[in-house]
Formats: sequence, C-alpha cells, structure tokens
Amino acid sequence: MSGKESNIYRRRVSGSYFTSIISISLVLLLLGIVGLLLINGRNISNQVRENIGFNVILKEKIKEADIYQLQKILDAKNYVRSTEYITRDKAALETEQLLGEDFVRFLGYNPLPPSIRVRLTAPYANPDSVMMIEQDLVQYESIDEVYYKKSLLYAINENIKQISLIILAFSVLLTLISVTLINNTIRLSIYSKRFIINTMQLVGATRGFIRRPFLFRSAAIGFTGSLIALGIMAVFIYLMQEEFEGIVSFRDYDLLALLALAIILIGIIINWISTFFAVNKYLKISTDKLFY
Repeated sequence: MSGKESNIYRRRVSGSYFTSIISISLVLLLLGIVGLLLINGRNISNQVRENIGFNVILKEKIKEADIYQLQKILDAKNYVRSTEYITRDKAALETEQLLGEDFVRFLGYNPLPPSIRVRLTAPYANPDSVMMIEQDLVQYESIDEVYYKKSLLYAINENIKQISLIILAFSVLLTLISVTLINNTIRLSIYSKRFIINTMQLVGATRGFIRRPFLFRSAAIGFTGSLIALGIMAVFIYLMQEEFEGIVSFRDYDLLALLALAIILIGIIINWISTFFAVNKYLKISTDKLFY
C-alpha cells in the first residue's frame, strides 16, 4: 500500500471512529436526560408533598408555655418537616385577608382558636399516613382537633402517581430507543469492517485474536462518548438551574454521581456486547455472503 493510500485509509478509519463517538455520545446524552428527568421529577414530587400539611387546632384555654412545649414535641416527630405557631390574632388576620373583610369587627369578637401549622416530610404526605398521624395527635389533651382537606390531599397524591407513571413509561421507551440506536451504530461500524475480519481469518488468526481489538476499541469509544455526554449534561444542568431556579433542582449529588457512573458503564458495556455479537456474526459467515 502506497503512502497516499495509507493516509486515505487512516483518514477513513479516523472519520469512522469520530462518527461512532459522536453518535454514541448523543445517544448517551439522551439516556442522561432521561435520568435527569427522573431525578428532577422525584425532587418536584417531594417539594409538592412537603408543602402538604394540616392545622393542629388547640383548646381555647391552653397556656402559652404549653403551646411551645407541644410545638417542641411535634418538631421532634419523624414525620414533621416544620411547624408554625398561629396565634388567635394571626389566624384572624389571615382569615380577614382571605375573606376581604374585617369579620372580627362584624362579630364583635375573635372566634378563631390558636393552632399549630404542621408541614409533613414527603414519605408521610399521603392519606393513610395522615390518618394515622391524626389518631396519634388527638390523644393529646391540649389538642382539640386535627384539620386538613382530605379531598385535596387525595387529589394531590393521585396526580403525583399518574404523572410519575407517565414519566416512567416515557423514560423506559427512550431507554429502549437509546439501546437500539447504540446497537445499530455498532453493527454498522462492524459491517464496514467485515472484509478486514474475513482477511484476518484467511491468514489464520483465531477468533479471540480477531475480536480483541474490536472489543477494546468499542469499550474506548463507549467511554469517550460517555465523557462527552456527561460534559454536555453538566452544561445542561447549569443552564437549567440558572434559568428555572426554584423549579428545577439537581442538588442530590449522590444520585447525580450514580447517574454519571451508570452512563459510563452503559456506554462501555452496551458497546462491548454489541461489538461482540456483531463481530461473531462475520466470523461465522461465509466469504460469498459478505457482499450481501
């Protein structure tokens, strides 16, 4: 082979590797976005759940010291995210703002009792857990009742479940598409080298010897593609958090680290497996069929 032909061949091989890396990185980027969608969906779900709560209505003649003591007890509960003491005056002010008129002046007195507003942690913000919490709290002598909107609580949880199922189904679909695209990219790459594989067989190379460079190269392409995908994802995360601060949040660094590791492993393993089977196909095929 002349020097000119050798350079042309090298450029073609380099172009083929570059195309494979870009194709793999784009598909892995798609998988990464699916992972980010799941992570952020979980965060949004938790934020919505943690805004769910109830009001602990206190007895009329309860002492201020007893209220603060009860608030400390509630804060220590594992299902409580936060508490806020609502005095009679503050309750009247909030109701006045809601109604748009001074009902205290109209009635001549403030009928609203003091209360403690409780916000729940996400795992306990569901109808079954709230019912159990209610049964626990009503046993306290200083508590008159636990008030919350049951229909609203049920509706929020049902909507979260439905949205979560839709996101999960969409993620599974995109994952299957991504794996198929990676497999097809590898098969096309190996197809273009089928005559090289056949020539190596003709000169007496063993199957293991023939497979080895293809497998190593595919693992390297998968690793490189995954790093490119992770770099683009990092920029994407930064821009999304800057643009949609408070709505989009990727603060769970453990999950992000697991996602990054998963992207790298998927890039290497799927490439390796696809290459193994693609090379095996052309190791078993007869020379005549290589032209079809």
